Amino acid sequence: MMWEQLIWFAIASTLFWVLGAATAWRENRQGRAMWLSVTGSLIFFAFIVGMWISLDRPPMRTMGETRLWYSFFLSIAGIFVYARWRYKWILSFSTMMSVVFICINLFKPEIHDKTLMPALQSVWFVPHVIVYMFAYALLGAVAVFALYMWLRSSRREPADEEMAMCDNLVRVGWSFLTLGMIMGALWAKEAWGDYWTWDPKETWAAATWLSYLCYLHLRPITKRDYNIAFALILFSFLLLQMCWYGINFLPSAQGVSVHTY
Repeated sequence: MMWEQLIWFAIASTLFWVLGAATAWRENRQGRAMWLSVTGSLIFFAFIVGMWISLDRPPMRTMGETRLWYSFFLSIAGIFVYARWRYKWILSFSTMMSVVFICINLFKPEIHDKTLMPALQSVWFVPHVIVYMFAYALLGAVAVFALYMWLRSSRREPADEEMAMCDNLVRVGWSFLTLGMIMGALWAKEAWGDYWTWDPKETWAAATWLSYLCYLHLRPITKRDYNIAFALILFSFLLLQMCWYGINFLPSAQGVSVHTY
């Protein structure tokens, strides 16, 4: 499987995702919406598996490759949230965001070396990245929704169920961040001999984790102060961007961070 085939898998996946999102808005069509959305995700996952086989390694090294996983897990996050809470809009949102990252890859795939560095040749590589990508997808969804509600708050106060949805997504996303950090620590012990070294990447990861933890602790005591909640969600998501790819552009990390490849 090569990058040239991405467009065909993308078209097929997007078709099923769009049909699933449209079906979710119809009454008593939840099962069909789920089936269509899952089919789209499986088609896209088939391309990832094909890339995995052709590269002879997990497609997780370059930014283009990680965007494949982000598109996939955004769709999975949408399906998960829809199955759990039946938010009709979530499949439309996850479809839109997945397609955005697919389009970025179609125009700028950022294909580099096919080999993996020794530090990445670990049993922890795949689960660590997959868990983090799922967390990023969930937290990205809640960040966009929080921004929308914040901009809308001058006209209408957020409903309790909308804030509950933000809380639920942050809880699940933060749980996966925690699991990813634990896997990363075990991987670091295996690769570099220590669980934590305050490498720039690790420092930003800790800041991100603590920021979302602050949100979870402050929400019960600031239930009606929506501005604090929205500001914390968006601030935490900015930290997440630094943790994900922003670290690669920091002068302080060049030649120092073991996480820049």
